[in-house]
Amino acid sequence: MAATHVTDQDFESVVLQSDVPVLVDFYAEWCGPCKMAAPIIDEMADQYKEKALLVKLDVDANHQTAQTFGVMSIPTMIVFKGGKEVDRRVGFGGRGGIENLISAVL
Repeated sequence: MAATHVTDQDFESVVLQSDVPVLVDFYAEWCGPCKMAAPIIDEMADQYKEKALLVKLDVDANHQTAQTFGVMSIPTMIVFKGGKEVDRRVGFGGRGGIENLISAVL
């Protein structure tokens, strides 16, 4: 199972209105570290599917959402809980960094 892709149009309904914590991976196709994170995010989306949602947002195709949340560098991973940002990491911190972000809100 791969992580769900969200857009400017469905960000609010998928992320902000979610009943479970959501990790959003803000990425771009041309970003090297983003490509390293992608398979880990996909794998972890399946691992955490009962407890959290892991989604990806392409910043090139979805400028509005990236701008709304002040994403200046990619990859940026933001965790939302109850519709609010609760944590953020800029850069690729490996599997451990992603797991730390998710486990902190579970």
